[in-house]
Amino acid sequence: MLLVPFLEAWEVNRGTNCVTTYLADCEAQLCQAPGQGLLYGVPVSLKECFSCKGHDSTLGLSRNQGTPAECDCVVVQVLKLQGAVPFVHTNVPQSMFSYDCSNPLFGQTTNPWMSSKSPGGSSGGEGALIAAGGSPLGLGTDIGGSIRFPSAFCGICGIKPTGNRIRYGVGVQLSVGPMARDVESLALCLRALLCEDMFRLDPTVPPLPFNEEVYASSRPLRVGYYETDNYTMPTPAMRRALLETKRSLEAAGHTLIPFLPANIPHALEALSTGGLFSDGGKRLLQNFEGDYVDSCLGDLISILRLPKWLKGLLAFMLRPLVRMQGVAGLGWAAPESAGKLWELQHEIEMYRHSVIAQWRALDLDVVLTPMLSPALDLNAPGKATGAVSYTLLYNCLDFPAGVVPVTTVTAEDEAQMEHYKGYFGDIWDKVVQKAMKRSVGLPVAVQCVALPWQEELCLRFMREVERLMAPGRQPS
Repeated sequence: MLLVPFLEAWEVNRGTNCVTTYLADCEAQLCQAPGQGLLYGVPVSLKECFSCKGHDSTLGLSRNQGTPAECDCVVVQVLKLQGAVPFVHTNVPQSMFSYDCSNPLFGQTTNPWMSSKSPGGSSGGEGALIAAGGSPLGLGTDIGGSIRFPSAFCGICGIKPTGNRIRYGVGVQLSVGPMARDVESLALCLRALLCEDMFRLDPTVPPLPFNEEVYASSRPLRVGYYETDNYTMPTPAMRRALLETKRSLEAAGHTLIPFLPANIPHALEALSTGGLFSDGGKRLLQNFEGDYVDSCLGDLISILRLPKWLKGLLAFMLRPLVRMQGVAGLGWAAPESAGKLWELQHEIEMYRHSVIAQWRALDLDVVLTPMLSPALDLNAPGKATGAVSYTLLYNCLDFPAGVVPVTTVTAEDEAQMEHYKGYFGDIWDKVVQKAMKRSVGLPVAVQCVALPWQEELCLRFMREVERLMAPGRQPS
């Protein structure tokens, strides 16, 4: 019964190197399933970080090899109770701290649209497999865009829920969300996961079942939008995708209102980066002790390993070349005490409420933003860290956010990209300009955002964008 999904995944893997493990025991699991559930019989691919009994979850790190999980993680348990059949693990960047997709154990995953392009990360194996037709539905995680980058780069749909709507695991702040080729599949997956079994197996998850009334609504929406966050200059294709989507939404009867969250540079440089590296990167570095560091993370790990005084000196020297004062956020400016860390968390919470107040002052339902696309060249994401701004902001805010492909790069977009300078003219801007060449025909997405705990409204908005804009192309 599961031979066809295995063969399709195998065929896609030949061209993209997106699968790490075939979960061969899934056929026996299906035979034992109760014959019911919202996902009964549906093959589901899993990002390699999701624990499956008897299988490693290495995160591309040699230290995690040979340590098979003793049991399925909660999300996998719920999938199986809903009749789904997890059948493969998919590739990730080493340690999952990159929006590329390469590691020393399983190698580089490539984009199914063009093998010289990155599939995005860190859920890059999922993006490649689903886009090329090797899986109808997958699960990823997102800490700074790790569901949204692969979805945008590979031309599929994906949603990052509010952080605790579906939990990844104890002590790990990752959003868990579905990825698929259409929005309805995302809604089906969330509908299945947000059930009594989830709330019973993990009592820390708020018992909020899927709100069918909100998702099914057809009332006109008040949509905030911005063409740029003034931090990462949108590519010509990104700007065109945003404006074409805006016009289509207006023509369909929705109200579009200019909106831009306040103080985005501070949110990215001090709050988001400060939070991610609040320990100076010590915990991340522990993963690499005695291990080879993949090229997609080489620059970051090299900087984190420097003495604190040298990081400060390097930041000063690089100030004219790289925003965020070079490496200011990567450890040397980390909170130095529990009190400072508490102040950082308080500032993040205050910022979150200030943006919510902005949102409510305009009586918005949802927000439309650009999404970094098209796909960058292989190995480029690690050299263009600042380009995560459109996604990272909504991890800082902990708002649900999803992406929908709406167009593809045209020859005119490509020609205009020759004049791309970025807002800072720094190393990151130059990498983006170079890494997005030779992109005609690649997918371009937009990002749809809602307030916390309003995943159903976010999906409803995504479905409307998909209905109006879906380009209807898939990689060959």
